[in-house]
Amino acid sequence: MPLISGVRMLVSALALVLLGSANVLAGELNVYSARHYDSDTALYDGFTAETGIKVRVLQGDSDQLIARIRREGAASPADILLTVDVGRLWRAEESGVLAPVRSDLLESRIPAHLRHPDGLWFGFSTRVRLLFYRPGKVDPATITTYESLADPAHRGRVCIRSSTNVYNQSMLASMLAAHGPEATLEWARGLVANLARSPQGGDTDQLKGLAAGECDIAVANHYYYVRLMLSEDPAERALVERIAMVIPNQSDRGAHINVGGAGLVRGAPNAANAIRFLEYLASDQAQALFAAGNYEFPVVSGVPLDPALAPLQELRGDPLNVSVLGQLNADAVKIADRAGWR
Repeated sequence: MPLISGVRMLVSALALVLLGSANVLAGELNVYSARHYDSDTALYDGFTAETGIKVRVLQGDSDQLIARIRREGAASPADILLTVDVGRLWRAEESGVLAPVRSDLLESRIPAHLRHPDGLWFGFSTRVRLLFYRPGKVDPATITTYESLADPAHRGRVCIRSSTNVYNQSMLASMLAAHGPEATLEWARGLVANLARSPQGGDTDQLKGLAAGECDIAVANHYYYVRLMLSEDPAERALVERIAMVIPNQSDRGAHINVGGAGLVRGAPNAANAIRFLEYLASDQAQALFAAGNYEFPVVSGVPLDPALAPLQELRGDPLNVSVLGQLNADAVKIADRAGWR
């Protein structure tokens, strides 16, 4: 074979190999997401800029997305399930739609209590459930713990949303983990006795009810308060001026925290790209974007907080592995039903 022809054949072969490698390294990623934040677009764009991998996103309700993955079965294009609250991650886990991931990077950057022990999912942001009160109507020293919500001194004074909400189910599960079923049932009954009104609306509605004088104490995730504080609507900003917050359980187990997280879908057609995406979410750049979308806390140490979270930067969170909250979800729902928390 002439030398020149041989070189040309070798170059052509190498080009095909490199092209094939580029397709593997680039390719695509299909994300089923229950997050609906504008900052997520920047998150996906950043991943594509760094890796060349094109991200396709299907948005929907968490339960609907989980059901869709199960319905699609082996033909599902889903690579990543992205959702909020460990209760929903647990539902995905129980539905068998997630596959374990072993990654030294993820295990080194994400605290152990914020990820599944077997790598089925990883928490990438945290949120805290806070107590709020009307200054002048409540002494904050009387509501320093979640347990105090059941204190008879607060009869008819508490606003909280329905127990059908997964945020409250996870909070109740944290009580179960701390106190056991009998004490938690007693607490839930005390909470129901202290309600100022039938549970209604979302967390923002609890804060609005508090500001309007419909109750003296309310329960909500921290970012609902921050949204009102930063609202473009002067009337909503004015609401915040009439209420104050308490970070619960700072002298014992710490405040109840929860996560926004993601996992690799079992049978993912682009599994290597999916794992790379999970690792990207643990980068400083992605952490800032992931948390900023909802004024949440990044899970990786050293990533700057949104300035709006400055009053909460020293809070102590419960070190309980959040996967336990999912494991106890069904028991928490049963206790809420027995207590009459609708």
